[in-house]
Amino acid sequence: MKRPQIKLAQYVIEACKAKEVKHIVISPGSRNAPLTIGFANDPYFNCYSIVDERCAAFFALGIAQQLQQPVAVVCTSGSALLNYYPAFSEAFYSNISLVVISADRPSSKIDIGDGQTIRQVNVLANHSAYNANLSDEAHSDKSNFYELNRALNTAIEEQLPVHINVPFEEPLYLTTEEHYSFKNIAAKPQKPIINERKSTDFVKHWNDSAKKMVLVGVLAPNSVEAQYVEWLAKDPSVLVLTETTSNLHHSDFIPYIDKLLTYTERDPALKEALRPDLLLTFGGLVVSKKIKQFLRSYKPTYHYNVDLHKGYDSYFCLTAHFKADINTFLREVTPNLVNVSSVYQQQWLEVKNEIQQIHLEYISQTPFSDFKVYSEVFSNIPNDYIIQISNSSAIRYAQLIKAHPSWKVFCNRGTSGIDGSMSTAIGAAVGSASPTVFITGDLSFFYDSNALWNKYIPQDFRVILVNNQGGGIFRILPGDKADPNFEYFFETPHRLTAEHFCKMYGISYQLATNLSDLQKDLSNFFEVSEKPKLLEIHTPRKINDKVLLKYFEVLKKMTTFTALIILNIKNYEQT
Repeated sequence: MKRPQIKLAQYVIEACKAKEVKHIVISPGSRNAPLTIGFANDPYFNCYSIVDERCAAFFALGIAQQLQQPVAVVCTSGSALLNYYPAFSEAFYSNISLVVISADRPSSKIDIGDGQTIRQVNVLANHSAYNANLSDEAHSDKSNFYELNRALNTAIEEQLPVHINVPFEEPLYLTTEEHYSFKNIAAKPQKPIINERKSTDFVKHWNDSAKKMVLVGVLAPNSVEAQYVEWLAKDPSVLVLTETTSNLHHSDFIPYIDKLLTYTERDPALKEALRPDLLLTFGGLVVSKKIKQFLRSYKPTYHYNVDLHKGYDSYFCLTAHFKADINTFLREVTPNLVNVSSVYQQQWLEVKNEIQQIHLEYISQTPFSDFKVYSEVFSNIPNDYIIQISNSSAIRYAQLIKAHPSWKVFCNRGTSGIDGSMSTAIGAAVGSASPTVFITGDLSFFYDSNALWNKYIPQDFRVILVNNQGGGIFRILPGDKADPNFEYFFETPHRLTAEHFCKMYGISYQLATNLSDLQKDLSNFFEVSEKPKLLEIHTPRKINDKVLLKYFEVLKKMTTFTALIILNIKNYEQT
């Protein structure tokens, strides 16, 4: 087997093998040739060639997201490394083990005027769990072994991105049959830490609270054991709020946070009725801006966060952070928790049911628009699909529509950027055995169009592109739409379509411009095919925002349960 002649390159490759980092995404270059030769010639590794480094990093992110294991990206020196940063920061905030391995010039060749050189040492440090700066100096084996073990073990133990910078001196392309061994130190995955005093306080405050809110952020599917899902649902004093990306389902949970909070905007008494005594949060970052605003204004007395890695004080009232996974935490505390008599859950579930009736009535009468399209799309996705959603409008519409429990829903909510969503989705499709559909707006799609420059796209991969000819979310957000600069600098209207991209990359293309066409296209869109498919849907740019804003106005005027809830709260307080 051909191996790179450079000993340091062999150490990096052997370290990845020892840590079972099997998937290697490589972007072409000269300085990283020793790594490319070593990885590509070793049958242990699954190697992928992606030219665009930004797409390559998000593609690797998608694979790692599905496998929940470290995936490496390998690049040449210079600006190539900087193109990894968007995906790297997403991995940091989403707790994904992305391993960046960057080739570099020797330190003596930096800042002397050579091409493709930048100061690569610690360049990703602000969002890196560890930075291993290796040395090509003689007698550096011991320190290089330490750095490689430390970096890769950190990625495994903490589920965070790391950066390994590897300097190489020319010649770069020579090979050898000689094998250099790596000294491996096994990783030790993090153990949950449940502080006994904090746990005792939590139990006391939980048992004393008649209004407990459980807010669930981004979660991998099947993260919470079924017994705890049922336990939370059966406590009348517990209201569980989830999002599409929570991948957590129960008929007595509320998955429509924004709709619920819109309803409360008509009367401050309703907000006060919703204010929890105690807030329990777990999972990753939350999409809903409304819930953040609500909990920052109507703070709970106690806020407990459960997360093995990070404890965010998102609502400025954090009481304690339990460094544990949610199942370990609940296994520890539930034997000491009791159900508390309360109307808290029941009254808001009644509101949920009313909201859903109004939602269905409104959608049935809605003209062809973004809201109508998303509703049609979600009602036609088959069971057991992986659904990848881009940021901006797409993920927000998804929060308003019912998700099927068999779906596995993902979105890059770590940094919430529109960049790299399609590359991530393609990586996820490669990393999973399940069929995948990517739902995106037009700006996210065109921004990441190089994602399609990828020969690994599975035949069952599907893209649904909702093209409203610009940044439609800016028409929904506050701002002066009559300002002459609004369209040009914010909405950025365009007349681009995906048709020629699909022809160039060998993807089946369909176009819908009205409801009838959409329904016809969706009827066969998910059927087996010999190549990936893309369905582009054109929606009316200047109608979409009016349809959605009117929807929220309808929810604000909903009055059926308003008096009942206020009355229930007053009666409960009196008793």
